[in-house]
Amino acid sequence: MEQELVLGTNTLITSKTDLRGRIIYCNQDFIDYAGLSEGELINKPHNIIRHPDMPKTVFSLLWDYVKSGKEIFAFVKNKSKDNQFYWVFANVTPSLDIQNNIIGYYSVRRKPNPKAIQVISDIYAQMVEVEKTQGITGGSQILKNLCEKFNKPYNQVIFDLQKDHK
Repeated sequence: MEQELVLGTNTLITSKTDLRGRIIYCNQDFIDYAGLSEGELINKPHNIIRHPDMPKTVFSLLWDYVKSGKEIFAFVKNKSKDNQFYWVFANVTPSLDIQNNIIGYYSVRRKPNPKAIQVISDIYAQMVEVEKTQGITGGSQILKNLCEKFNKPYNQVIFDLQKDHK
């Protein structure tokens, strides 16, 4: 059985990637929670820490947002080298050059509220199951239904879950 690593209150897992999602910078918190060395992380795809419980739809949405120049918030379940897992509340933004061209992506992750994780882990489990037969289209419908339930856009639903479930 997997063991959960719980982020410390002051933990800020930070990374930068190139346009293809390869890690070009990671801080010590990233290294510590991933259980990988800096050498094992630099120039590797960021999905090196992706947990199989994560729906593909969440990353599809994330890429849609950041490639269009918008920031996104998400709850993400990551895995460590020794097969432990840890949840994060992530904020991902595009990095821009002086001409406002996207040159990479920047992400800061912090400790999520446990009550929000209880809510989102159930939603993610439904999404993973639906994706087996309906792909990202099915997963997207679940997220659309969630947004309609709260009558708010995706980022606001996620941000509110983080804020309101302390």
